[in-house]
Amino acid sequence: MGYSMPGGFGVEQIRARVPEQARGEHTHSEPAAPRAVVQRHSVRTQILDALRAALVSGELAPGEVYSGPALGARFGVSATPVREAMQQLAREGAVEVVPNRGFRVTVRSAVELAELAEIRALIEVPVMLKLARTVPAESWAALRPLAEATAAAAAVGDRADYAESDRAFHRAVLALAGNEQLVLVADDLHRRSQWPLAAAPAPRRADLVADAAEHSALLDALVARDLPVVQSLVREHFTSGH
Repeated sequence: MGYSMPGGFGVEQIRARVPEQARGEHTHSEPAAPRAVVQRHSVRTQILDALRAALVSGELAPGEVYSGPALGARFGVSATPVREAMQQLAREGAVEVVPNRGFRVTVRSAVELAELAEIRALIEVPVMLKLARTVPAESWAALRPLAEATAAAAAVGDRADYAESDRAFHRAVLALAGNEQLVLVADDLHRRSQWPLAAAPAPRRADLVADAAEHSALLDALVARDLPVVQSLVREHFTSGH
């Protein structure tokens, strides 16, 4: 299997944000600035965000191998921040290292997706039910803008933006439990559940819109302290892959 390179996933936006010195460029009117550690981390973070978005959208295809230099050329940066970002994705299980070739996007199965949904339900359903009993209505009202953000992303069919706004909504809900480790673990499981299956059709815009609507419905149920509806909505949301 040869190297593959995505057709484009925010490359121009990344180039616009990556400092010229990080790309090995400088103007004649000013000297090249030293590569500060903070700048390197900023570039790596931007590349990591773009690669995660490409994973969710399917532009980094399951089973395909991608090389650091090829992706670096695509982004207009050196291979180093790309490799660092890919190493982080490898630790998360999104890709695996292929010696002397690059990184292969992990091929996932429907069984794995179902297992992730089961684990998320075991963790989050009890927490949601506890929050429904204890959190005042005004706290749920403060989360409406996050639910609206998921609806906006769904309306235009932006899978990557929807995935991020979906996770932001769930993080905000779980944060009300006051357990930081819970939020971190749940967010990791959530991110992994968003990676597409091999050869699976992309979610339709209508599917995203329906999933986004569940956020508002969940807030309504939480405000009303309707525990059966809260439990049902959370479980259904997980089985839909979000």
